[in-house]
Amino acid sequence: MLKKIVPVLISTFLLTACATSPTGRSQLLIMPDTQVDQMGLQSFQTLKSQKPISQNPQYNQLATCVAGAITQSTGGNWEVVVFEDASPNAFALPGNKIGVYTGMITLVGGNQEQLAAVVGHEIGHVLAKHSNERASQDMAVNQGLGMVQAIGNPQSTLGQTGMALLGLGAEYGILKPYSREHESEADIIGMDLMAKAGFDPNQSITLWQKMDQAMQGQQPIEFMSTHPSHSTRIQQLQQHLPQAMALFQQAQATGKQPRCQ
Repeated sequence: MLKKIVPVLISTFLLTACATSPTGRSQLLIMPDTQVDQMGLQSFQTLKSQKPISQNPQYNQLATCVAGAITQSTGGNWEVVVFEDASPNAFALPGNKIGVYTGMITLVGGNQEQLAAVVGHEIGHVLAKHSNERASQDMAVNQGLGMVQAIGNPQSTLGQTGMALLGLGAEYGILKPYSREHESEADIIGMDLMAKAGFDPNQSITLWQKMDQAMQGQQPIEFMSTHPSHSTRIQQLQQHLPQAMALFQQAQATGKQPRCQ
């Protein structure tokens, strides 16, 4: 009897955990948003206590201005911190926290549009609840739920996850491909966010071309990377550019012309 009840309970649980991302992609979200937000807040607080915070007024003004223009359309109060770190990086965490490394500002040369592409991308991860989704996928796989769903619906996202366990395994069959999917989705969301804020979305393509040059061929091959290759990323952004340009023109028509630099 128990063997019959457990699959029913699991199926019911999976159905109630289904969600849709901002781009319309199906997601599995198990963890409560409040719990994920709390994890983001704790991580951000820890980082602030361990990593030096930049006192450069120009860097802080630029990052705050760019993030403020983008988050005006997303709502909520976002904390922005510039960290002293030479690596070209930035991040956003659940709980409305944004971190920008001085190395990223150096890489973009203070260009507000290119920094907006970075910040928009990172905020896209938060809006799409990628942290929750990654944790949920990992929980589902570890608990064997993927295999149960695969039997009932092998064409679903989680069903394909379960089937992947029979082939390449969790490392290359699940976690890394999903991460590339999240990165690509965040690119599109970020491009739309920067365009809605009045930043030229063409500059997002310029940014990744610049990132490609900065890497100097050191990026791992795409199949074994948690990020899309720069060429793939640029191609996807170019395909989405017409839609983003329409949003940019609408923003410009309503007077959204950021002056951050």
